[in-house]
Amino acid sequence: MPEGTAHSTGAADGPRTATTAGTTTATAAATTTAASSAVEASTAAAAGTTTTTTTADAPGARPPRARLAGRRATVDALLRNSPLQPLFRLAARRRLAVLAYHGVDDPRVFALQMERLVRHARPVSPADVEQAVHDGRPLPPRSVLVTFDDGDRTVLTEGLPVLTRLGIPAAAFVVTDLIGGDQPFWWSEAAFLAAHGGTARALADCPPGGVVRRMKTLADRDRRTALAELRESAGIRAPRQEQLTPDDLRALVRGGVAVGNHTAGHPCLDRCEDDTVRSEVAGAHEALTGWLGQAPTAFAYPNGNLDPRAEAELRRLGYRAGFLFDHRHDRLLPPHPLRISRLRVNSTTGRDRFDTILSGLHPAVHRLRGGA
Repeated sequence: MPEGTAHSTGAADGPRTATTAGTTTATAAATTTAASSAVEASTAAAAGTTTTTTTADAPGARPPRARLAGRRATVDALLRNSPLQPLFRLAARRRLAVLAYHGVDDPRVFALQMERLVRHARPVSPADVEQAVHDGRPLPPRSVLVTFDDGDRTVLTEGLPVLTRLGIPAAAFVVTDLIGGDQPFWWSEAAFLAAHGGTARALADCPPGGVVRRMKTLADRDRRTALAELRESAGIRAPRQEQLTPDDLRALVRGGVAVGNHTAGHPCLDRCEDDTVRSEVAGAHEALTGWLGQAPTAFAYPNGNLDPRAEAELRRLGYRAGFLFDHRHDRLLPPHPLRISRLRVNSTTGRDRFDTILSGLHPAVHRLRGGA
């Protein structure tokens, strides 16, 4: 689920702007402060909130969304060319960057991102990470692991050809209840239904743009009830969404993309009852083992919500790696194998922001603003 994913509209491979040697620390601090508001705005937008304006637009002025995109692109460029970026880039050599994508909405930009990884980083596989943990030996400097959450078909149709061409391994964490069908992801369905008049008792005071965020805070049984009420009250069915099939999962594995567990139905596990936590993790594990002919060993927490009960179940089932969604680097030898940090990114992230995400500067600014 694309929660908190930072978007950027900057050019994916545009011209570089040289950093002036005499730039002062004060300028760097000002750049960081200016960037923080844009980071916060993009995070809120990605999480399902809406941005509003109380000032009437002047005739001929760009729409608010276009102005915000322009501001983000400007701030991204300032950050990437600030004196802080080389320092963060140097420190990033000694950290593991796990990139957390969802779908591949812009294949061209995604290809440019992956080409940059091949030139400037060392792509590693989930098996490499698991082996490093098992052996107690750190991964090589500049290691980067590419991952995808949810199982959107574009990972197969758009992402896999790029990864294969460049020889980049990856991991795809899939929601097993959806495999082989056409049911949309629950958050996409809820957003559509709310935008088309759907209501629910637990969402009575919630604007349509905030429905998904609210539903993620509900106890899981209440979330399911709210979704059922949205379906009944909207009077329109959400568009169907073709999902991956078991054959598609096997094709991903043959192409070097490990398929991992993302639960059966993608609930927020920390909002579930004990039995639901176990069934969500173990049910998906059983399904994947049957389809793939071998048990998965990597897991990604839905929405990034860590849950100790799920972690215990993963240990029982023999999982060797578990991934968060916290927009942080981890160590080249992750100290907590079932709690490995990941960086939020997507296939529309421009080159400037992509570079500062890899260096750790963008995540640092995000945390400065109190981002989770």
